[in-house]
Amino acid sequence: MDWAVEQWTQFDAWYQKLFRSLHAAVANPDLWLHVVTVGVKILAILVGTHLAVRLARTVIERLVEQRDKGRIAINERRLRTMASLMVNVATYTLYFLAMLLVLGQLGFDLRPILAGAGVVGLAVGFGAQNLVRDVITGFFIIFEDQFAVGDVIQVGQYKGTVIEMGLRVTKIRSWTGEVHIIPNGRITEVTNFSVANALAVVDVGLAYDIDVDKAMRVLREEVLEQAHRELSDLVAKPEVLGVEQFSPSGMMLRVVAECKPNTQFAVARAMRQMIKEAFDRHGIPILQPHMVMVQRTSPQA
Repeated sequence: MDWAVEQWTQFDAWYQKLFRSLHAAVANPDLWLHVVTVGVKILAILVGTHLAVRLARTVIERLVEQRDKGRIAINERRLRTMASLMVNVATYTLYFLAMLLVLGQLGFDLRPILAGAGVVGLAVGFGAQNLVRDVITGFFIIFEDQFAVGDVIQVGQYKGTVIEMGLRVTKIRSWTGEVHIIPNGRITEVTNFSVANALAVVDVGLAYDIDVDKAMRVLREEVLEQAHRELSDLVAKPEVLGVEQFSPSGMMLRVVAECKPNTQFAVARAMRQMIKEAFDRHGIPILQPHMVMVQRTSPQA
């Protein structure tokens, strides 16, 4: 019994001491003033950082919009890509500074943090070699202007439109809507379909008994003229190259047209429709695959 009374007395004394300490702290106006002041400062830092990020994004976008007003011509593709990269760098930098300011308001000494950042950065550099490789590769992609935002490229098995280039990854959207996120360090070979003009190639099959001169005359005088007038993606008048090849069932006439980058498929589809309609008007049938069967008869005895 005496042991239980002694334990209860010690617990009651500890509880009373804790209660007096908490009461003194809660009743201290200086403490609450400090808490409110720190909270307001942290809130101001966060709000200011958010506004600074939006301001930086707006300024960069305004610079891109006014690119044509300068006296020095700047490649539009590279300018848009650099704008996306500048937004990412500004966002990361501002949020890092905001984190340091918040830690300073919470009472952390920033000097050892900044001093140890160099050592930590060196260790991270050894441990995050893939990350460093991604960043360096991304820099050279932009510096060498290999591709830019809005280009249609193929990286390995992925083909689509570049929608974003960051410090570490490149995002490609395929024509069916999927978005592929590729680390820049994995981009070793790139095929860019948006740099030079494309060539639309259309092959038309004709039977051997068709008048080739008539078919080529219809192509030149009607189809090519119509395509030159109606297809805005063409950069030069289409040409009829002539008979391209012979096959067991007929021959192929080839028509080519130089067009804007990455528009060759749409131009080829439109020209095929024009060729079909023109040949129908002139009674020229397009080659249809057919099979001839020869039945052997056994010699009579």
